Amino acid sequence: MVGDALRRSMELPASGMRPSVPRCTQAADSPAIRVLIVDDHTVVRQAIAQLVNMEHDMNVVAEAQDGREAIDAWRRLRPDITLMDLRLPDVDGVSAIGAIRAIEPKARIVILTTFDGDADIHRGICAGARSYLIKDVRREDLFECIREVHAGRSFIMPDVAQRLAAGISEEQLSNRELAVLRLLTAGQPNKLIGAALDISEVTVKSHVQAIFRKLNVMSRTEAALVAQRRGWLHL
Repeated sequence: MVGDALRRSMELPASGMRPSVPRCTQAADSPAIRVLIVDDHTVVRQAIAQLVNMEHDMNVVAEAQDGREAIDAWRRLRPDITLMDLRLPDVDGVSAIGAIRAIEPKARIVILTTFDGDADIHRGICAGARSYLIKDVRREDLFECIREVHAGRSFIMPDVAQRLAAGISEEQLSNRELAVLRLLTAGQPNKLIGAALDISEVTVKSHVQAIFRKLNVMSRTEAALVAQRRGWLHL
C-alpha cells in the first residue's frame, strides 16, 4: 500500500532515499505521464515521488509544499496529472484545485490525502478533482488511477463512491447549523453558543433540534461523532 511505503520511507536515513526530482523543475521531454505532487510533508512528498518515478510510464516533474506553490508550478509546467493533498498551508487543496481549474478547466487532478470525511470527499470532487484517494491506497490502485485520469476518465474507489452518493442524498446542514454544531461539539452550552453567534438561546435550541433531526441522532455526543466522521469540524 502507498501508506505502508510512506511509513517505510520515514524509517530510512536520508542517504537511503532515492533523490526526488527538484521542486518545480521540468523533466526532459518524454512520453511518460508528467506528474506534479503537492504535499506539505517533505518526507511524504518525496516518498510518493519515489513510488511514482519507479513506474516506467510516469515521471515526477515537480513538487510543491503548499497550495500557492502548486498553482504556480501548474501554471508554468502544465503537468498531465496533479496529486493534491487537502490540508496545505497558505492555500488549501480545494482552493488550489479551483485556481488551477480556472486556468485550465480540463486540468486532471487527483486528491491524495489522509482525510476521508464525507464533507472532504464532497468538496474535493465538487471542486473538480477526477479522483479522491486516501494515502493507505494500494500502490497498484494509485498507478491505475493516474493512468485512468490521464486517459480522461474519472477514478472513484467503491467506498468513496458510496459515501459520496450518500452525502448527496442526505439532508444538508445550513451554514448557521454548521456553526452551531462546531460550537456544540466543542462543549459550549446553548447560552455561550448564542453569545458567540449573536443569536438568542431559543434560536440556538431550535438549531440544535434541527441538527439532531437531520443527523438522526439523540445527543450532542452522537452529533459530535457524526460531525467528526463527515469531516465537518475543519471546514
